[in-house]
Amino acid sequence: MKPLDADLMPGNEERALLRDSLRGWLAAHWPAAGAIERGEDRHAAAALWEGLSAQGLATLGREPAEGGLREAVLAMEELGRAAAPAPLAGALLANLLLGRLAGDASPMTDDMRLAVACRGHPQQRPLHIDGTVASGTLMAVDAGVHATHLVVLLADGLALVDLVAGGAHVEPARALGLPGHAGWCEVRLHNAAVRRLPLPADVAAAAHPLLRLLLLARAHGAARRAFELAVDYAKERRQFGQPIGRFQAVQHKLANAFIALEGTRLTLQHAAQAFDLGVAHWPYFAAAAPAFAGSALRHVSLETHHAFGAIGYAEEHEAPRHFRRVHLDVVAAGGTAAARQDLAVLLLEDDTAGLPEYDLGIAGNTFREEVRDWLREHWTGERKAAFDRQPFHEREFDPSFLKDIGATGWIGLAWPREHGGQARSPREQIAFIEAMERAEAPRFGAAVQANALLMHGTPAQQSNYLPEMLRGEAMHGMGYSEPDAGSDLAAMRTRAVLDGDEWVITGQKIWTTTWWGRYMFLAARTDPDAKPAHAGISMFIVPMDTPGITVKPATTMYDGSFANIFYDGVRIPRENIVGAVNGGWKVLTDALANERGLVGGGIVLKVAHAFDLLCRDVRAAPELRSDPRVRERIGTLAAEIEVGRQLMLHCAELAESGTTPPETGAISKVFSGELMERFGEAALDILGPRAALSQGAPGALRNGRYEQNLRHSLMWVISIGTNEIQRSLIAQRGLGLPR
Repeated sequence: MKPLDADLMPGNEERALLRDSLRGWLAAHWPAAGAIERGEDRHAAAALWEGLSAQGLATLGREPAEGGLREAVLAMEELGRAAAPAPLAGALLANLLLGRLAGDASPMTDDMRLAVACRGHPQQRPLHIDGTVASGTLMAVDAGVHATHLVVLLADGLALVDLVAGGAHVEPARALGLPGHAGWCEVRLHNAAVRRLPLPADVAAAAHPLLRLLLLARAHGAARRAFELAVDYAKERRQFGQPIGRFQAVQHKLANAFIALEGTRLTLQHAAQAFDLGVAHWPYFAAAAPAFAGSALRHVSLETHHAFGAIGYAEEHEAPRHFRRVHLDVVAAGGTAAARQDLAVLLLEDDTAGLPEYDLGIAGNTFREEVRDWLREHWTGERKAAFDRQPFHEREFDPSFLKDIGATGWIGLAWPREHGGQARSPREQIAFIEAMERAEAPRFGAAVQANALLMHGTPAQQSNYLPEMLRGEAMHGMGYSEPDAGSDLAAMRTRAVLDGDEWVITGQKIWTTTWWGRYMFLAARTDPDAKPAHAGISMFIVPMDTPGITVKPATTMYDGSFANIFYDGVRIPRENIVGAVNGGWKVLTDALANERGLVGGGIVLKVAHAFDLLCRDVRAAPELRSDPRVRERIGTLAAEIEVGRQLMLHCAELAESGTTPPETGAISKVFSGELMERFGEAALDILGPRAALSQGAPGALRNGRYEQNLRHSLMWVISIGTNEIQRSLIAQRGLGLPR
């Protein structure tokens, strides 16, 4: 399939203008509140099409300058928001496919209104074409009541059936309680005029994925519109004397729905972009979007109605029409199950298959290869094998590897150059993390502590601590949590009192990882009477060989370690405070916010590597490779990994243009952390008892990696702020729900 020249296509600004223009026009001429009633009026429906045609939508996709699949997806989303029954999907499909044929004139005219027949209906009768006439019965035809012609997908191209010249009977079908003029219809043909439109094999193969994406886009628009109404309702509807949007249960339900919508939006846009730019793996991305979004959007619709309560299933409300639209569109064209099977075919039928590699730009792609080359020289063979033979708790850290990495300068990958860093872009950071995960290299660095010093450290602190971090000579632990203050740092009791030129620290920290490091980045209360409580916290750098520190290590359930650490009158120099006195909350939140944007990316790249290994093990077992339940599970995981990777890339793009909003980083962290849990459970289900065997057990798969991943996954939904805390942040910062 010939790629389109990106320079000839509209850019982001033009797409934003198209969206705003179309949304404004529909609000004025087809407001969703009365869409169902107006749809019964054929004159109103015809006027709707004329107006959309005047907006340029009838020809959208024919020429690169007019737009491609990205613009088509945007238009379908707006029709979904407005509950507009215009026969646009057929026109867009025909334009996109025929627009890829060099030199062929399109037979479409602006006055044609094209319905499209969705494949996969169990009672569908094959279309029989005899020369220039067609016969057969087609079910689940989209927008057939409002169409003059019907587009039917054939194995070698398209068929264009004339619905008004005789031989065609269109019967509205009531589906999900939606009248046929707003949804599907049945078309019975007997010697109806037809024109075959043959297509090259690769173009014809794109027809069904394209139709699936167009219908998914409309479902996404409908689901998002209803969700936005529900969020507004949650801010206004009062129960027990307060808005229901203040209740944590409601906030977390809506946060989950928002995560699903963002995953749908990003995977849909990425699939459309891949088609427009002729990316080789575009069929994979085109399957991943509906494989995730089909079930996700239906769940969003259910949660939307839960938030509305009884008002949401009153027919005079707007929400019911969006609920129906979502459910019809995601089951059309094969639905979620077919998309997951498509992914399974791509991943399991080819013994060399793996997750498609992202294009991270020239700098990102080049750096990824540079890191891979370095790892092939420094982290292969007996060195890696010896490391892998160690118990997991001894594989948390490798000082010799840390020194080797320190020699490259990559520990300061994102640091400013004035502090010895390389000032590499977020995409280059993703390239680095991906290469390290695939090589199964040891962890290193202290990103949060480095961020704190870079943003709030004094020049003396920066010159003292940053160079030894950069050289791989020192690790810093993080001392935040306490017995009665986990995520609630405002409740911490560890005290730091200034005594002359020294701070005296007394208290206890628990669940402290990297307790064996040279320093501890410690939070302590410096003003017990501060209001609010978090205003009285300060941050300190505490050398771990200081007298008065008692460390009691404990083994974690994932075979790692953390420690209870007691500080009994520990004295450190006055200058070891980072940031202002009582300003520790800002130091901490700034450092974490700067890091959270890529935390989710780091997690999903761990899952992606483990998933590639899982696919290899499934391909090696014929009984698993052919098992339909296994294939469905593989397709589901592949789609969810694609969502996680798109959330990661979205955070990187935002960081490149400024700063990643905390709620965006939280969405990535929540989704990817819980994906790691789901992957661990799925791997055991698919591979069976051998996957549950731990390192060293006879017959353990991948040295016990699968079961250890599952145990380790629990940490990722808790560390750097629990996922429940993150959901509250998403609801309050991302959706504007009341605190």
